[in-house]
Amino acid sequence: MEPIKIITQQGRSLWAEIYALYLACRDPRTPWYAKLLLAGVVALVVSPIDPIPDFIPVIGVLDDIVIARLGTALAIRMIPKEVMAECREKARSAVEPSSSKGSRWRSACLIAAIVVAIGCFITALVGLLVLSLVILLIVKLADN
Repeated sequence: MEPIKIITQQGRSLWAEIYALYLACRDPRTPWYAKLLLAGVVALVVSPIDPIPDFIPVIGVLDDIVIARLGTALAIRMIPKEVMAECREKARSAVEPSSSKGSRWRSACLIAAIVVAIGCFITALVGLLVLSLVILLIVKLADN
C-alpha cells in the first residue's frame, strides 16, 4: 500500500476515534467521571497554560502527547464497552469518504480547526501586547 494511503487511513481512523469519544460523552449511559476525565484531557491539551511549556524541545510537546494518550485510554476503559462499540460504529459511518455526512463532518472539523487557530493567534497577539506594555512600563519606571 502507498504511504499516502496509509497515512490517510490512519488519519481517518484517528478522526473516527475522536468522534466516537465525542459521541460517547454525549451518551447518557456514559459515567460522569469518564466525561469529566475527557473534558480535563481536552482542556489540558487545548489550554494555553501548560505544565511544561511547548517551547522546551521534545519534553514540551511530549507531555501533551502522553497526557492525551493516557487520559483517553483511561476514559475508554471507564466507558461501557457496548456504548463505545455503538459510538465507534456511528463514527466510522460518519467519517467514511463515500457518505455525504462524512464530508459535512470533515468540513465542520476544518471550520472548528480554523476557529481554534484564529483564537490561538488572537491570544498570542494579546499576550504580546500585554508583554510589550509591561516592558514599556518597566522601562518608564527605570527612567524615573
